[in-house]
Amino acid sequence: MTPDELADRLEAAADRLPDLIANGVAHTAMIGIGHIRANASGRPGPNVITGVYRSSWEPDGRRIPYGAECTIGTRQPQGRRLEYGFHGYDSIGRFYDQPAFPHVGPAIPVMEDTLKARMRHAVEEAFE
Repeated sequence: MTPDELADRLEAAADRLPDLIANGVAHTAMIGIGHIRANASGRPGPNVITGVYRSSWEPDGRRIPYGAECTIGTRQPQGRRLEYGFHGYDSIGRFYDQPAFPHVGPAIPVMEDTLKARMRHAVEEAFE
């Protein structure tokens, strides 16, 4: 391979890579949400009564230069208390001694492994 051919190949890969990264990030977010929702479906996570909390977990993804980023979260007010627990008085004076029911933390290693695999795949696919 000549230097010019290598340069052309690298340019083509650089053009394809941002879309492949965005696809990998979106895929990882969906895997993460699936694991968080599954973990929120009973112990050791919180017990689900209606499913409103479980279904409230959503991705907020966006493109950035040369790739993508995504935040996974919930707008439900009980999210932090369920994940980390709460001991003390709330803003209207009620006392809580609620243990933690982790459901996001246990999903993080799965998301890390998935993202690493998807990024490796994106780079390999960009050079095909």
